[in-house]
Amino acid sequence: MNVRRRLIPAAAVTAVTALGIGTLSACSGDTAVAANTGKFDVVASFYPMAFLAERIGGDHVHVTTLTSPGQEPHDLEISPKQIASLEESDAVLYLKGLQPSVDDAVAQSPVGTKIDAASLTTLEHHGNEVGGHAAGHDTHEGDEDAGKDPHIWLDPVRYAQVARGVAGAFEKADPKHAADYRKNTAKLVGELDALNARFERGLAHTGSRVFITTHAAFGYLAERYGLTEEAINGLDPESEPSAARIRDLEGMAEADGATTVFYETLVSDKTARTVADDAGLKTDVLDPIEGITDKSRGKDYIAVQEANLKALRAALGAK
Repeated sequence: MNVRRRLIPAAAVTAVTALGIGTLSACSGDTAVAANTGKFDVVASFYPMAFLAERIGGDHVHVTTLTSPGQEPHDLEISPKQIASLEESDAVLYLKGLQPSVDDAVAQSPVGTKIDAASLTTLEHHGNEVGGHAAGHDTHEGDEDAGKDPHIWLDPVRYAQVARGVAGAFEKADPKHAADYRKNTAKLVGELDALNARFERGLAHTGSRVFITTHAAFGYLAERYGLTEEAINGLDPESEPSAARIRDLEGMAEADGATTVFYETLVSDKTARTVADDAGLKTDVLDPIEGITDKSRGKDYIAVQEANLKALRAALGAK
């Protein structure tokens, strides 16, 4: 991933808090500091984590998000104000391996409940992703999670596993509301199970099983439903593909009946359109749901996944 790894001195947290910044408040979903709201204060690293926290916590939680809507989460550099929000909050929900500056800040924060979504499911898949995480993923020396694909939320089954784990952490940290957390989680998991069933039915019979993306974010989804993701780039959504890679994709598209090059909402569509024009293919959006904006095809995770299913069915010639 095209991220700059920056260590955050522990002293920075203390210094910021001493200035009194940590007592500011914010509305749910805001990126300002949230603390001492009278609710269970949760800092979420980016949208898929915030969605879980809000749906599981319901009225009992106050959620703030470190990544602003429309901001590419991979390149987030956490601010002193956001460091203070970790200091003052009751819990942080993040996905280790996706945002190095968040990983560093969480490791150095004294927040009592640290929930790593990556620890609540498996970070391995075996799909065919030329240019994906197995080849071309930037790694950091000594990082035990280097090379693993963090995009677990795009698989509804894994996302449901994470939801159950988050609920357990909420129940332990805020036991007086445990019953409500369990109830909310059961409802959410039911929706995710139904979403999974719709994907299974919708992608069971297609003319092609191969789809092309600019960003190798859909490996878990592809494996879940027996598809193959061919990524122009690796896990870095903004890297430039080689001429050889583009030639390979053109040949693959013809051989496997691929019709569409998918791009995403938070980065430029230039690469997708260049490849599509050269190969005589169409372009469309396949959203990795790293943030919800006015350009998103849906107002929340479930709705955007429904739009993704519709786009895949069209591209793959589903019957």
